[in-house]
Amino acid sequence: MALTGVIRPGYVQLRVLDLDEAISHYRDRIGLNLVSRDGDRAFFQAFDEFDRHSIILREADHPGMDVMGFKVAKDSDLDHFAERLLDFGVHVDVVPAGEDPGVGRKIRFNTPTQHVFELYAEMELSATGPATKNPDVWVVEPRGMRATRFDHCALNGVDIAASAKIFVDALDFSVTEELVDEGSGTRLGIFLSCSNKAHDVAFLHYPEDGKIHHTSFNLESWHDVGHAADIISRYDISLDIGPTRHGITRGQTIYFFDPSGNRNETFSGGYIYYPDNPQRMWQAESAGKAIFYYEKALNDRFMTVNT
Repeated sequence: MALTGVIRPGYVQLRVLDLDEAISHYRDRIGLNLVSRDGDRAFFQAFDEFDRHSIILREADHPGMDVMGFKVAKDSDLDHFAERLLDFGVHVDVVPAGEDPGVGRKIRFNTPTQHVFELYAEMELSATGPATKNPDVWVVEPRGMRATRFDHCALNGVDIAASAKIFVDALDFSVTEELVDEGSGTRLGIFLSCSNKAHDVAFLHYPEDGKIHHTSFNLESWHDVGHAADIISRYDISLDIGPTRHGITRGQTIYFFDPSGNRNETFSGGYIYYPDNPQRMWQAESAGKAIFYYEKALNDRFMTVNT
């Protein structure tokens, strides 16, 4: 599949209550590399990522997400997508290079669900990224849960259909899968891909805007999801649910919380998506099985989100 335009999720900036405590969680437990710390922010990169960083933590008085960034194939794509967003009635801000270390110019926009997104084309390569000549599977032995990359975010709000429409019509994403209340026509979950992954971002219906449900990290295998569960138990990390499997996306998963209450997911597998695939649809009465394929039920804690 030739990827053009928006090619993948690039980074997410999360708010945390105690930066030192959060650094320990994301570095030592999830296994990310701490790239730099600058004032109230810390930057991280997973061991199998080439770019300088993918996770940014900002110390704040309440948890949640500040912004999610997607990488585009080339700098001229930023102008192209800025025009398309403006034609779609979406306000766009142009952010000069250097706002984040190692990152080129960006465009920034908001969705109807009051989430902030950025597109960028350039980021410095990581000093600790994967080798490219006669490469071993890793340069330094991975730590903790051995997260290979930042994978996706799931975001909550009211008019998720309008937010998803921006991604489809202005940014060329595809809807891979949906959870729908057929009686009312309400779309309860919309899963979108800009690649051949089952999803790169998801919007989940919720009565308040601007919320984040979880930030997900890719692992190599179902065995690694089990290893993550061992880490969670050993270090008394707050567990949400799992290890289990999703019906939607088919991914193998475990959910847990960082010390500030942000929900994390470690995720493996999932189907391969191609743009000619028919869209998958789950009915609301099968929501339990769609979200947790084995349990076939949703727990109350899973339905909560961060501010």
